[in-house]
Amino acid sequence: MKNTALTHIHEGLGAKMLPFAGYNMPILYEGVNAEHETVRTSVGVFDVSHMGEFLLSGPNALALIQKVTSNDASTLTIGRAQYSCLPNNDGGIVDDLIIYKMKDEEYLLVVNASNIDKDWNWISSHNDLGVDMKNLSDDYSLLAIQGPKAVEAMQSLTSVDLSAIPYYHFEIGTFAGIDNVIISATGYTGSGGFEIYCKNDEVELIWNKVFEAGAAFGIKPIGLAARDTLRLEMGFCLYGNDINDTTSPLEAGLGWITKFTKDFTNSENLKKQKEAGVTKKLVGFEMQERAVPRQDYEIVDGSGNVIGVVTSGTMSPSMGIGIGLGYVTISNSAIDSDIFIRIRKNDVPAKVVKLPFYKK
Repeated sequence: MKNTALTHIHEGLGAKMLPFAGYNMPILYEGVNAEHETVRTSVGVFDVSHMGEFLLSGPNALALIQKVTSNDASTLTIGRAQYSCLPNNDGGIVDDLIIYKMKDEEYLLVVNASNIDKDWNWISSHNDLGVDMKNLSDDYSLLAIQGPKAVEAMQSLTSVDLSAIPYYHFEIGTFAGIDNVIISATGYTGSGGFEIYCKNDEVELIWNKVFEAGAAFGIKPIGLAARDTLRLEMGFCLYGNDINDTTSPLEAGLGWITKFTKDFTNSENLKKQKEAGVTKKLVGFEMQERAVPRQDYEIVDGSGNVIGVVTSGTMSPSMGIGIGLGYVTISNSAIDSDIFIRIRKNDVPAKVVKLPFYKK
């Protein structure tokens, strides 16, 4: 099992450590609800250094990215990031990822930790264009500094105007005294903030300075359990739960990152699926009674017929009700549709709702 460069710090802070995607990761510090609340109201820091980073460069870098991803990366300008996915040949998704345009002919691809090898092999197998590919995953660390006070708390660490970086844009600059740090206005919490990319031998110094700068703002370390409840309240897909090798981006509500203005892997079949209409759809739902939906619970209609399955579920810390995502048949996918979650042989009422669950 791999460690991040900060594992010893998490252990020293008393974090509950568990294996995640082959890494020894902090899952909890003081508790999910308290950590969740910190990110929603102030500022918290996640060590997400287990994520993968690939650098693609050369005259054909964009052409390769266009071939293997669903979104249109030709619209990217230097300093912008884009959410996208890697479609497979069978109508499913290899992974979802973020593409950063670093400079002309150079792009950074950030992929999920559990899919690093799979993604590398997939992209490499399509690289008949002579694109220079570097797997930087073991060399770089990633901190997600998230929450409404992130800008104010971190501004003293950099001359870059943090408040001027738009969502899904980034700057490369000096941060906490370290040069060439990527400061990206991205994150998976829905509460604003930044993701900071640096080298492994720099991250401990940055971590310490981040906590010094944020002390007056109530900054706290946050584990992966709260990252999951935060992303679920926003209705963000988690690979392995809500999207996988068998789920179509159109079924998953990712039509907005599936651009048929270009050819990409399996684009013809996905285009036909769009024209014909999908038969199932990923929806958000709220429990109508006090109950917690969990992954793989069956979703049924009023007559007890199975119409789908829960892919993610939790008790929302912000809202105090059970929420979840799941695939249901199209006829049961409309907003306000009444559905039922089968929990230990009981069919508990739920309602399809518009995402996100959490409204700021």
